Amino acid sequence: MKKAKLIFAGIMLAAVANAQFAPPAGIAGTTAIHKDSSVFVSWATGCTVNRGWQDISNTAAGLATIGDSSNALGMADGISVVSLGDGGSATLTFDNPVTNGPGWDFAVFENSFLQTFLELAFVEVSSDGVNFFRFPSVSLTQDTVQVNSFGSVDATKINNLAGKYVALYGTPFDLDEMINIPGLDVMHITHIRVIDVVGSIDEMYATYDSQGHKVNDPWPTPFPSSGFDLDAVGVIHQSTTSFQEQSNFSNIQVYPNPIQHSGYLKYTLRKSSTVALKIFSADGSVVFSEKFFQRGGVQALPLNEMKLKKGVYVAVLSDDTSVSTYKFIVNE
Repeated sequence: MKKAKLIFAGIMLAAVANAQFAPPAGIAGTTAIHKDSSVFVSWATGCTVNRGWQDISNTAAGLATIGDSSNALGMADGISVVSLGDGGSATLTFDNPVTNGPGWDFAVFENSFLQTFLELAFVEVSSDGVNFFRFPSVSLTQDTVQVNSFGSVDATKINNLAGKYVALYGTPFDLDEMINIPGLDVMHITHIRVIDVVGSIDEMYATYDSQGHKVNDPWPTPFPSSGFDLDAVGVIHQSTTSFQEQSNFSNIQVYPNPIQHSGYLKYTLRKSSTVALKIFSADGSVVFSEKFFQRGGVQALPLNEMKLKKGVYVAVLSDDTSVSTYKFIVNE
């Protein structure tokens, strides 16, 4: 019996070691989304580019030069791109903020010509254009042998890195993964930043995923088209509040989270307003509802006075101009 348990444990460990992420576009189980999919409701309308080097280990070659910021706007076409270069970035804006909805919320498009030639990038989001937060990326590609300039990367070893899919197919991202980050309102994402992964495994130039792995992708690419080639960012869920009309609520957080005996719902009110606060339990029941006038500035509402039982809750803040939500946990 003990031997059987050991064998079973070994099988389980092997299964974990061989765990895979979604496969390339066109294969069952892929998360790739074609540019013509009806899920897209809008595309990026503004872009600022910070170029990286053609070869970060030989800066004499200069910066990447292919395309410009306008090539990242509108629908993906697989042709018109802006090349970011080693470690370069592009920051995109939208007519309406991206918001957290059911499933995927936006997708980033690159122009890869092969399912295995994957030039990758980190993705960060911001709800104020100042503070950016990175999606938890994972690269399980080996990092002992450098993937050469035209080498191959297996998509099933990549997660939460843009460039996972071939041209015309977007890599999707879900804002659910960014809930409860202090300073980030996932219901009102105004900026998305795409940052080229320097695919070198040399410690002088390497970039790392959220688990501390070196991200190994084709490198060097000492050409004018060096690095991640940004084609477009498509929006799946967007707010009805325009970018120019920012949400009246920002920097929302519950402290501490989880709550033990006492805690506060903290946020910044951009301007004085009559605020409605509703708190929902995990089954959708309203457990607290109240309206009150508040002057602009930092607010702190004591949650322990609301007598919440152990469980998961969602706080919904609203006024005449905007709505914001925040998930938190109460531990008795």
